[in-house]
Amino acid sequence: MPSATFTSSGSITKFTNCRLVKDNDLVEQDLWVSSITGKILKSQREFYGRHTIPDRVIDLGGRIISPGLIDVQLNGAFGFNFSTVPDDLASYGKTLRHVNRSLVATGVTSYLPTVTSQKSEVYHKILRFLGPSGSQRLAEDGSESLGAHCEGPFLSPTKNGIHTPEVLISASSYKDLEACYGAPNLSSSRVRMITAAPEVGSMSTLIPQITSQNIIFSIGHSEATYEDASHAVAQGARMITHLFNAMRPLHHRNPGIFGVLGQPSRSSSTGPDPRPYFGIIADGIHLHPSSITIAYNAHPSGMILVTDAMHLVGLPDGTYPWSNGEKIVKCGAKLTLEGSDKIAGSSISLVECVNNFLNWSGASVPEALRAVTGTPARMLGLEGVKGSLDGEADADLVIFGERQREGGGMELVVDQVWKFGSKVFDRAS
Repeated sequence: MPSATFTSSGSITKFTNCRLVKDNDLVEQDLWVSSITGKILKSQREFYGRHTIPDRVIDLGGRIISPGLIDVQLNGAFGFNFSTVPDDLASYGKTLRHVNRSLVATGVTSYLPTVTSQKSEVYHKILRFLGPSGSQRLAEDGSESLGAHCEGPFLSPTKNGIHTPEVLISASSYKDLEACYGAPNLSSSRVRMITAAPEVGSMSTLIPQITSQNIIFSIGHSEATYEDASHAVAQGARMITHLFNAMRPLHHRNPGIFGVLGQPSRSSSTGPDPRPYFGIIADGIHLHPSSITIAYNAHPSGMILVTDAMHLVGLPDGTYPWSNGEKIVKCGAKLTLEGSDKIAGSSISLVECVNNFLNWSGASVPEALRAVTGTPARMLGLEGVKGSLDGEADADLVIFGERQREGGGMELVVDQVWKFGSKVFDRAS
């Protein structure tokens, strides 16, 4: 019987001696990726069915391979604030490309660039730069946008956080949203998520029309009661922005927005879980570790770790300009609005959030990584495309090493990042 002929069908990499993040487990298994298709390959089909041989084999020495990390709330990075309109508008896109190339080195391969509450003309100018990066994107472009997150300006003036009260507005019809953000931005997938207070104006009644445009409605910066939040979820709200922050605190007689996580869950055989996803900022400043653990235990499959990071990430301590003429004071990891004790976002990376959650909650590595991979992908309707190591998913990968954490415990270290099957970052280089 003649032997099979093995061929290569392109630039194929085989990772071996590694542990893959699969659901809630670390699985010792090889992984094949193609830089031609930008996809993860079904290794059994390639080797046994098509008789493919890889162009390169990489022994990872037992390290962990995770899907690329996804941050659904990132306000800026490396000195660039997504909400700021430069004098030369053409420079916005150029600076954004630089941010994308720098951001990918942190393990974030996809994200939602977040624009805080602004006057309508700001949204009209910059949202065209922040839409999904598109099918022609190259690996060397770095991290990709999955669409913009508009956090405001339809927020409660009593839960505004650092959002300037003067720019906050209410909506009585969908036309008010179109006037604010620009109708083309709402209908063209440039806007992927909107954070708003459902009790302000007629917002709660507008949720079905918002979600019909494939836009995720997230409850946030809100005075909503439990009843308000429950109605918003019934109308189609799918997410809660930075749970516990900028909302009514949990009360035993009215649990507020947090209370919707206590609704009965359903098994997959009886329909989807009715509870919304929720963002958690695990920087040790926005929330006490016990609050994070309580939220996670209430709805483990709904938790999404986010940075809520500002453009001050990586910059030295000091006072920096913010939108609308205000300033932010950076002191270590803590950011506050000048002249107040209001927390002004964070200056933490997403992998640091993962490491904090690992050490505070007792969760396993796969469980912690799920909150920045599979869960945000599912929330965004990208299950099987992002946040997964299954065959045909995008070959966005993070290779993690492990080391002892100062003060005890273990932490993950980003050793390599691969985008669409090509290596774009190597810590050893």
